[in-house]
Amino acid sequence: KNVNDNGKFPVVGSNFIMNKKAHGTSATPVQKSLRWGVDFQTADRICNYNRHLAEHSGYFKKKYKFLKEVEKCKQEKKTMTFYDSNTGKPLYEAPK
Repeated sequence: KNVNDNGKFPVVGSNFIMNKKAHGTSATPVQKSLRWGVDFQTADRICNYNRHLAEHSGYFKKKYKFLKEVEKCKQEKKTMTFYDSNTGKPLYEAPK
C-alpha cells in the first residue's frame, strides 16, 4: 500500500508531479483503445490536461459496457481490475 510518512491516507504528492511534460502532465497520451467505450479525447483531457475536477457527473452511467461488466462481476463474485489509462499498468482491483 502507498501511505504517506505518517502511515496515513491519502497520499498527497507535491505540485512537482503536475509539472508540464511531453504530453500535458504525462510523457504520453492515454492509450487509443480504452475499455467500456470511453472516448480517447475525454480520457486524455482528464488524465493529461486537467488540474481540476474530472469527467462530468454521471459520465460513467452512460457507459453501459462498464455497468454490464460491474453487474457480471457481482453475479460471479469476481473483482474487476482497473488500469492506468496512460501506461496500461494495473492500479487496483475492486471490490475487495
